[in-house]
Formats: sequence, C-alpha cells, structure tokens
Amino acid sequence: MTIPMAPAELYRHGLRLLLEKNIPAWVDLWDEDGVLEFPFAPQGWPERLEGRQAIADYMRHYPDHVDVHDFPDVKIHRTTDSETIVVEMRGVGRLVVTDSPFDMTYIAVVTVKDGRIISYRDYWNPIAVQQPGADFVGATR
Repeated sequence: MTIPMAPAELYRHGLRLLLEKNIPAWVDLWDEDGVLEFPFAPQGWPERLEGRQAIADYMRHYPDHVDVHDFPDVKIHRTTDSETIVVEMRGVGRLVVTDSPFDMTYIAVVTVKDGRIISYRDYWNPIAVQQPGADFVGATR
C-alpha cells in the first residue's frame, strides 16, 4: 500500500510535472471530482472547472501557450486544516505566440484528500495576460 503524498509534497511534485510539460501526469494528481477555480478570471474566461476531465481539457494545450521555465520563490503555508495549503509563487518563462516574457505571481489555496487534489483556487493576475498580443490558456475569446 502506497502512502498518499502530503499536500505540500503533492503540490511540489505537480510543479515538477508542469516544468516537464507532462500535463497528463499533472491531471492525474486530481480527484475525479476535483474543482479548479479562477476567482479573478477576466470576462469570457472560465471561472470554475468541475471534474478531472474538464481540467484535462482546459490544460491540454497549456504548453502551446506558456513555456514555463521555472517556479522561483515557492512558499507553501500550512493551514489549520491539514489537507489545505496556501501557496505563494511565481511562474517565469515565455508566452509562446508572442515570444514575450512570462512572469506571473500566483496565490493558490489547494485542498488534497487521499493524495488527490480536490480543490484548487488559483488567484492569478489577469492583467498580465491582457496585454496586446498576449494569448493564454483558457481564453474563450
């Protein structure tokens, strides 16, 4: 029997998978009924994705939009709920379509149950991707 990863360990593993552009393995970290939310999503962008399949569909083309090179400054804070962490971090790389630099600050509230992500609220800065010519995963416009 394998012991499930603790939330912080699972989150760091997920970051490594994103750097490797292994989106299917990243999606496999999710519970079948997991929920991914974007409270600051601009108009026309998804605010809530329900279920692993919806998250997989959303993330499928992520490497075609954003070439992430590193996640510097990752700070993981434990909460009074042992299954929930708060993460502060930066993602740096480049936007593929424009070949312009990508430098995004995130705060995420992540809940893990039985070694799977069940809830992920991603508080990212939509202004950074609304620059002229910028294209980002998830846009429906």
